[in-house]
Amino acid sequence: MAVEWAGSGPELLITIDRSGALGLRTQLENRLRDAIRGGRLASGERLPSSRELARTLRLSRGLVQDCYAQLQAEGYLTSRAGSATRVAAAAVPRSDASPARSRPATRPRHAIADFRSGVPDLGLVPREDWAWAISEVCRTSPDAVFDYGDPLGEQRLRDVLAAYLRRVRAVAATGDELVICAGMAQELGLDLAALAAGGLGTVAFEDPGPDPSTTRLAATVGMTAVPVAVDEDGIDVAALDRSGARAVLVTPAHQWPTGVVLAGHRRQEMIAWARRCGGVIIEDDYDAEFRYDRDPVGSLQGLAPDRVISLGTVSKSLAPTLRLGWIVAPPALLDALAHGKRLADRGSPGLDQRALATLIESGRYDRHLRRMRAEYATRRAALIDALSRHAPGLRVTGLAAGFHAVLHLPAGTDETTLIDEARRRGVGLYGMAALRHTGGTARPQLVLGFGDTGERAIEAGIAAVADLLRGR
Repeated sequence: MAVEWAGSGPELLITIDRSGALGLRTQLENRLRDAIRGGRLASGERLPSSRELARTLRLSRGLVQDCYAQLQAEGYLTSRAGSATRVAAAAVPRSDASPARSRPATRPRHAIADFRSGVPDLGLVPREDWAWAISEVCRTSPDAVFDYGDPLGEQRLRDVLAAYLRRVRAVAATGDELVICAGMAQELGLDLAALAAGGLGTVAFEDPGPDPSTTRLAATVGMTAVPVAVDEDGIDVAALDRSGARAVLVTPAHQWPTGVVLAGHRRQEMIAWARRCGGVIIEDDYDAEFRYDRDPVGSLQGLAPDRVISLGTVSKSLAPTLRLGWIVAPPALLDALAHGKRLADRGSPGLDQRALATLIESGRYDRHLRRMRAEYATRRAALIDALSRHAPGLRVTGLAAGFHAVLHLPAGTDETTLIDEARRRGVGLYGMAALRHTGGTARPQLVLGFGDTGERAIEAGIAAVADLLRGR
């Protein structure tokens, strides 16, 4: 059984048995039919020229031309003078005719507004700056950069990030204490695995707080996740102490989703709790880049570097698709994190890491953040203005930072019904109830994201919500 590839032009794996009972042309026709029916060759895909396929399979060109002509007559292939032979569209089976892998659900398209949260304005991603940084890295990097790198991350980026975080977040760390990761999910997964390996069996998280993926992530490493209530000062440390957990995940700079800032006395209480029980605080530095009418709040890690693991990403500041983030870890955890990262993927993409370092060093990253703060501040003002005109009786909170707010609905409002009716009008709304892990009878609330929603959409969306609340 001889296996050959078509050489120049498109490559195609074909198996020809020169000792078999079937003729060579019949074999070639069967192989091509099977490849099309089975989906190996997609609709519109170009095939090698008859000359090239004949050369690489050591067949006569006439035999290959006859084969192509037969498959064209049967409707499997199509060809025009001066153009390549391609797979005919009608010859490829419909994707729903055979079992398919499940695909993640995509968000619906809304005609008016979609107040989803957690996503920046993707139309304002600094594409030219990123392209420049990538070009600079490719032009100036030594050959060794293209080899496998340190699983902890490119040393240059770790050093640059450490300096940046010391400057803007009051983090107490050097580059040697950073681990570069593929976004927040990997960061949290590595941290929980390292803590579980060290004997911690329970992790607490804020309520309301993250979606159920956090509890599932904890379960994968054998940990139990328990919710702890959040009030106007942040997480209830006394309740945390009663939970029995020795690890806790918090968002102190701008709590997700309530938007409160962890109060100073709670910060001190939490650090005292960690020192007393030998606990670990996992700080998700969520929304720390975007603050408006109050002074920035420094990282919790700067107060207790030996007890706090700080997590950050560029998902909000640049774009989620870059899949770049970092862990600032106590030195005692670095070996376990490096081991986990090595097993997971041997390290994040090196060129992207160096591009981010270049972007920060050049000052373009800071300039982009300043532009985005101004843009989000304008949208924040538009949201406040629209609510004051269309729904003046409703309270809105959580606006000190980030690009989402919490709208407090009238008592007795059916959150689910409102969301469904708004969707029918082309407005995407998202309720707080889905983020409450212990249920309860809390007043209905909406989480209104404006990162990916322009001023006109904000105005139209809030007007529609107000109409629904008035029963129109």
